[in-house]
Amino acid sequence: MPVIRRIRHAVRRAYRPKVDLSHPRRSPLGSSVINAVVYEDGRRRPCDGTAADALRQVRKRGRGFVWVGLHEPTDLEFAVYAETFGLHPLAVEDAVHAHQRPKVERYGDTLFAVFKTCVYVAHEELTATSEVVDTGELMVFTGPDFVITVRHGRHGSLGPLRENLESSPERLTRGPGAVLHAIADQVVDDYLAVADAIQEDVDAVENVVFSERSERGDSGRIYQLKRELLELRRAAGPLERPLLGLATRPEPPVDPDMQPYFRDVVDHLVRLNEQIAGYDGLLDSILQAHLAQVTVVQNADMRKITAWAAIIAVPTMVCGVYGMNFEHMPELKWRYGYPLVLGIMAAACVVIHRSFRRNGWL
Repeated sequence: MPVIRRIRHAVRRAYRPKVDLSHPRRSPLGSSVINAVVYEDGRRRPCDGTAADALRQVRKRGRGFVWVGLHEPTDLEFAVYAETFGLHPLAVEDAVHAHQRPKVERYGDTLFAVFKTCVYVAHEELTATSEVVDTGELMVFTGPDFVITVRHGRHGSLGPLRENLESSPERLTRGPGAVLHAIADQVVDDYLAVADAIQEDVDAVENVVFSERSERGDSGRIYQLKRELLELRRAAGPLERPLLGLATRPEPPVDPDMQPYFRDVVDHLVRLNEQIAGYDGLLDSILQAHLAQVTVVQNADMRKITAWAAIIAVPTMVCGVYGMNFEHMPELKWRYGYPLVLGIMAAACVVIHRSFRRNGWL
């Protein structure tokens, strides 16, 4: 089983897209701007100048939109974009400082969405301190003619997503709402991948607990897995209601034709939340079974200690009686008194020992 898991992890790492520092349009290191692109009729259009120039170009032509990607911008860096695109101060504060609950909020004609990005942390063996789920944050501002993405953390890059959308221009023709859908779909798909990987850990813990190799320290591993599973639940659980709103009622600037696509994302999210709840319930059962096993082992140890104490009590009592300084003791002057007493003690110990063995105490 460990060999198979190592092979799976090696394959997963080999095919994981490495785009954090290699996207062809990425700005030099040290800048928060990852990309700033104009899309018109589903195609990337050349744009020289700042994001403000790109926005003016789009609004002058009356079609297309601007997609600006940022990574952990400072207050000063993001203030320029907030002023250019007319972003609400509360949403700007949330986007810069992160640590927000997943949500979708409306500020005028702009939708502000917060997603928790999750990635599975590969490990050889689950321990009581293993990190299983690593999280980041992704904020998306969706306006009538722009999309601004703000990413926090080292994972959750949108480079492959952008390239995938560019290879399907018909999707980009649906406007900024299509980008929001693609991001939500990728985030939920990543959740599903993490949940599938966690299932392997749950199965491994279950096999160990119900095997002869079960140890008392396994409760720490189970508890740690429950804590990591809670990270995934905090990321996925709050998203169900806001995404359902996008799937069931018009939310400009999301095109009404995009609602069926959001419903598909919600279906995946519902299945994921049910899967997480199932894992959590199974881990509760495994933990209770493990604690019951520990209690049984402790009871068995106590029975053994009690049985040996009872066996030792017989010679202790006899020796205690003969250790008292009385002149008239039974068989005290008899030649065979000493071996007789030893024989009685040995016989009593053997009888008690066999009685405990017969009852399963020893």
